[in-house]
Parts: sequence; C-alpha cells; structure tokens
Amino acid sequence: MTSRIDQQLTVPFQYPVIFTDHVFSADNAALHSAMDRLGDGRGARALVCIDAGVAGAAPGLSNAAREWCGAWDIELVAGPRVVTGGEAAKNDWKGTQELVREMLELRMDRHAFVIVVGGGAAQDAVGFAASLVHRGLRVVRIPTTSLAQCDGGVGVKNAINFAGGKNAIGTFSPPFAVLNDFQFLLTLRDQDWRGGIAEAFKVAIIRDRAFFDFLCENARGLRERREGPMRHLVQRCAELHLDHIQTGGDPFEMGRARPLDFGHWSAHKLEILSGFRISHGDAVAVGIALDSAYAVSAGWIGEGEFGRIYGALSECGFPLWHGEMESAALLDGLRDFQEHLGGELCVTFPHGLGAGREESQVSADMIRGSLERLKQLS
Repeated sequence: MTSRIDQQLTVPFQYPVIFTDHVFSADNAALHSAMDRLGDGRGARALVCIDAGVAGAAPGLSNAAREWCGAWDIELVAGPRVVTGGEAAKNDWKGTQELVREMLELRMDRHAFVIVVGGGAAQDAVGFAASLVHRGLRVVRIPTTSLAQCDGGVGVKNAINFAGGKNAIGTFSPPFAVLNDFQFLLTLRDQDWRGGIAEAFKVAIIRDRAFFDFLCENARGLRERREGPMRHLVQRCAELHLDHIQTGGDPFEMGRARPLDFGHWSAHKLEILSGFRISHGDAVAVGIALDSAYAVSAGWIGEGEFGRIYGALSECGFPLWHGEMESAALLDGLRDFQEHLGGELCVTFPHGLGAGREESQVSADMIRGSLERLKQLS
C-alpha cells in the first residue's frame, strides 16, 4: 500500500540594499534602520567582522564601528573581530569552523546580527559560517569592493573553496540587509576597483544594451576612477542582479541555467590555474572576451559587436591574455561548470548586445579557436 502527501512551501524573503556614504558616522542612521526594520523591540546584539585588508587600509575602522554601536545602543558581543580577507578566507575550512565555534560560544541566537565589513571573499566565508549557526543568523553585509557591492554582496549565496573546487561548499542564505558605502571603494587598488566593472559588463551584455552603451562611453572614466560613472555602475549593476534574483524564477539555482554566470566557466578555472594570482574580476573579463569571441564564431554576435566588447574591456584596464590560458586544463572548466550545475551543461552566450542565449553543447575546437584569437589580439 502506498500513500503520498504533496507538500508545497512558499517562503518570502525581503532585504534592503542601501547606498550610502560613511556608514559608521555617528549621525548616519542607515545601518540602524536596516537592523531595526522588523521593529521587533528586541535589543540588538551583534558581532562585527572586519576584513583584515580593509582594517589595514582604514586603521580607525574598528574604533569607528565600536563607537557607532555605542551611539545606537547596539550590544557588541565581542570587540570587532578582524578576519582573513581575500581568497585565503575562502580556502580556510578551519577558519570557518573557528568562526562557527566563536559564534556559538558567544551565545548568538537567530535574532543576533553578524555585520560583515569586507570584500566578497570575506563576505562569503563569514556569511557561510553564520548560515550554519542555528541554521542562520541575521547577516548584514557591508561590502567594500566594487565587485561585492554590485554583484556577490547583494545576492543570496555564500560559499568557500574546498577539495580544489571553487565555491564547492556553501549555502543559499539571503542577507538581512546590505549597505553599500561608496567611500570604501576610494581606498581600493586598481585591480580591485575594476573587479566590479567586469561584472557590470557581464550583466549588461546579456541583459541591458543601454547599460552596455554607458559602460563603453565611460570606459576611460572608469579606468581613471571617476566617481560619477562608478556610482552609477555600482547601483545599476546591483539593480540588474537583484532583478534577476527576484524575477528570474530560480533564486536558489535549482535549475540548470545560470545566466549571471556568463563568462564564469573559464574564469573560475583560470583563477585556480593561476593559484588565484589572477583576481576574480580580471578572470571574469577574460571569460567575457572568450565567450564573446566564441559567439562571433557561432554567428550570435557580429564582428563589430565583439570589437566593442573587447575594446571597452581593454580600455577599462583589463589584461585579456594570461599565460595560463594556454593550458589544456582550461577546458576542464566546462566539466567543472557542468558538475556544479547538476550534471547538465548550460552556458550563457551573448545573442546580440543586451540579450543572452543558453547552450548545452559547446565545441572544444571553437573554444580553442577563440583562445587563439585572444592571444593574437593581446
């Protein structure tokens, strides 16, 4: 005898993404309003985790965070904790376990806040740890790189690298709130400044022709670190990512298509082959150029469209050829991507400018030809 009950759940998620300046200024209420948005009347308890690289670039940041918490009656469960930043944070499983242990020892409950100030890797690592404690603490992200502010920091994922795999273990865990403080971007190295620019090109090429035109028109200004174009880039890119998560029908990526990973199958492999010497943003720029060259060969975009993509990326300062691209292992990135998707390959390519198409069959010979084209252009 067989019986069956079909269960269906709908769980709404809501979180604000706030654009501000000087988030820890005593008179800036943005963070407090975000933390108090549910109005549940509980005294807020919080652990502040600061990326070591950010702490080094802003020596007074820990004190500013402590003083801000005092001014707004936020109970710090411990002094601001400086955590590992950069890809090393994501390669450290023991560090993740230590964070989990500390949060439990501090008796943080599901209404406690973990405020993460740092780049995308620190956001990933600390957010992953916090998502494991009591099945999820309230994470408030304060991303400090352009890439994190316009892409990973506003999304619903976190992960660390494991057993040689990029983002091999992680969780889907929407943040409680995100605060993008533009002032942090002014302290970035050029490589980190342009990281978010790559993600902006990624989403513009496959979703928003007008935004792509803006990026091309402002490529030099973005390279020269002009504030106006970068502010617009960060907010528009974040808006497009949030719109995809909200309206794409698959916020937790249960299906096989991941259009916002355009250019990423080779980017992730390139990072690993270089021992993470090549930053994520630089690797994504290469991946965009490679898949755009492939799209020309397939007849999905024209030569002029490819020229605009390649030229604008170059003008923004991205190096579009690295020695690691000659490794035969780069093509293994397709297999890795397929496994990450759940066993069926689905790669997004541009289809004209401002639109994308999903492909389940990718020609290795055409990839090699596209790589040769990029080498000749370098």
